[in-house]
Amino acid sequence: MDGGVPPQVTGEETYESNESATGQLASMLDTDFDPSQHQEEEVELEADKKNAKIDWTVTGIAAVLVAAVVVWGLALPNSFADFSANALSFVVDNFGWAFILFTAIFVVFVIAIAASKFGSIKLGAINEEPEFSTVSWIAMMFAAGMGIGLMFYGASEPLAFYRDGVPGHEPQEVGTAMATAMFHWTLHPWAVYAIVGLAIAYSTFRIGRKQLLSSAFVPLIGQKGADGPIGKLIDILAIFATVFGTACSLGLGALQIQAGLQASGLVDNPSNSIVLGIVLVLTLAFILSALSGVGKGIQYLSNLNMVLAALLAIFVFIVGPSVTILNMVPSSIGNYLANFTEMIGRTAESADGTAGEWLSGWTIFYWAWWISWSPFVGMFLARISRGRSVREFCLGVLMVPAGVSTLWFAIFGGTAIHLEQTGRSIVGESTEAELFNLLESFPLGSIAAIVAMILLATFFITSADSASTVMGSMSQNGRSDATPWLSAVWGALTAAVGLVLLMTNEDALSNLQNVTIVAASPFLIVLIFLMFAIVKDLRNDVIYVEYREAQAFQRKLARERRIHREIQEKEAHKRRRLEKHNKVGPKVKKK
Repeated sequence: MDGGVPPQVTGEETYESNESATGQLASMLDTDFDPSQHQEEEVELEADKKNAKIDWTVTGIAAVLVAAVVVWGLALPNSFADFSANALSFVVDNFGWAFILFTAIFVVFVIAIAASKFGSIKLGAINEEPEFSTVSWIAMMFAAGMGIGLMFYGASEPLAFYRDGVPGHEPQEVGTAMATAMFHWTLHPWAVYAIVGLAIAYSTFRIGRKQLLSSAFVPLIGQKGADGPIGKLIDILAIFATVFGTACSLGLGALQIQAGLQASGLVDNPSNSIVLGIVLVLTLAFILSALSGVGKGIQYLSNLNMVLAALLAIFVFIVGPSVTILNMVPSSIGNYLANFTEMIGRTAESADGTAGEWLSGWTIFYWAWWISWSPFVGMFLARISRGRSVREFCLGVLMVPAGVSTLWFAIFGGTAIHLEQTGRSIVGESTEAELFNLLESFPLGSIAAIVAMILLATFFITSADSASTVMGSMSQNGRSDATPWLSAVWGALTAAVGLVLLMTNEDALSNLQNVTIVAASPFLIVLIFLMFAIVKDLRNDVIYVEYREAQAFQRKLARERRIHREIQEKEAHKRRRLEKHNKVGPKVKKK
């Protein structure tokens, strides 16, 4: 790391020194010490090594697990469906409280880290500049984290809450509907991603460890533990969750593109062969993108995503109920803040004990789903955030996507609710068709629908591209730029998983989604311990150590100055008394 510094100082005894501050200053002035003549130790990054070998233990076991689940889902679909439903119910019923409690803690933690003295620490060398521009950085994090999801639920989720209500509230409450949708898609999910991303980015680009989730636990379990069975298990689960999480997302994208083709009139009744063709073309596109690397394929496509998403949002804003949408922005934010404590405290006991079923289908389901995505999105965020400060990373990851999501829900969710209020409901036979029903209700809606399908396709490509890049890195001992063919193979396998299940059983995707969430639920424990690992790492960073040493030195110097001043005042007072005594002289008695 050019211009790097020793990122850690072991032990906190360096904060205090037995030597006086005055003595330290005198020692530095009395010697030939010249700081400019001493170069800081450079840190060699494990992630930058080009000769990193494929970890066949992690890769092989992960591949076998993936194959076993797919075969189970195809050979015994009823058994697979029963297990997935029962397992999800067990997790939600018994550990739903933990998801609700700790996701709120994650939000507070990320904000606290950003506001603390840790915020000035760089995720890289002290003078290192970010690898990507801020615009590209935001575009890539947004495309990887939520692109397809916002397209799928942007209009339908607020409308569902408006029509059906939420626990403790009646239907037709616009503010509650918008606030609840924002609750699911803004601060909480991105806090989950930020914790994983910060831990990996600091461990990789500041300390120089391997770009692996297991390496972020070195402060707690040591390097031997990270390289041993515990570390291997963490990395295997990370790949497993990434494969199936991405496969489910790609399946949702394919279904929505299929609905778009039908809604726009391009294809009357899209068959499986058409869906197969769509997925194969998009798979080829993201494999080519993966082969080109993060700096080209993902960056360029993510920038295109942002442009197309902005055009689609502007179109709906202009031709839709513009004033209603403008009113929705402050109203949504205000209701979100007003209902925040109620939403973070809503459990199965809320609404007279009737909220459990709703929570399992929405809030807890979302929290578990975001956590299942955290290994992939977190590692990708780390990969694209090299050179940024801890504060910039935390605030950027937490606030910017949350702001964009707020505007997106105000435009699409607000428009969907307005159409419902005016008797032009967009509710259809399937959730994936509601976006296109909304677009078709306006002039030039068919053209907008085509733009939406193109946007879905590019989000499909960037999500799969980002996931394959991350899996390639995890398979190759955390190499930052994994061998392109390895990333491409993982991407192709992921697309194949989603495609096979999509083609064979219409319920397979939802079953697979349930199993992914159950399998990834242990990552809630991983995230809890990651908070402790992050704090322990940051407390030993040389920048924070220097800050603490500066505080200790200033306290010591201030004390010594006070003592020195008091001594001087006493000596001055003593001299004045002596001078006064000498001036008056001794009194002589009269005879």
